Amino acid sequence: MSKRFKSNQFYFPILQLPTFQDERGLLTVLDDILPFEIKRTYWIYGADGQVRGGHRHHKTRQALIAISGVVVVHMDDGLVCDDIQLDSPSRCLLVEPKDWHTMSFGVNSVLLVISSEHYNRSDYIDERYSHHD
Repeated sequence: MSKRFKSNQFYFPILQLPTFQDERGLLTVLDDILPFEIKRTYWIYGADGQVRGGHRHHKTRQALIAISGVVVVHMDDGLVCDDIQLDSPSRCLLVEPKDWHTMSFGVNSVLLVISSEHYNRSDYIDERYSHHD
């Protein structure tokens, strides 16, 4: 029987991306920091108040970055679940294939998704983990 508990901030990995600031603004860099080769990149926007996702994968690894606004990502790996707020373009959440996830979008949010695989519907697992409390 699995136990389900709320994680601390270090269970699901969040990368702090290098960010440089001067009088002209901020520049955040994503360069050789992801633990996978990038094969697909897309962004989700115009989803104010919507919940998207609701799946995990067989193979695909992802990196999620809220480029603008706030996106709350619910993560569940079958043992641990947590809600992680992405509210800075310098924070990058790593989503492993085992991580069932949903994304709740705040007003004017833009979520950048970087993926280790090209789109393949057969890689998706839509069923949630069943927990026994």
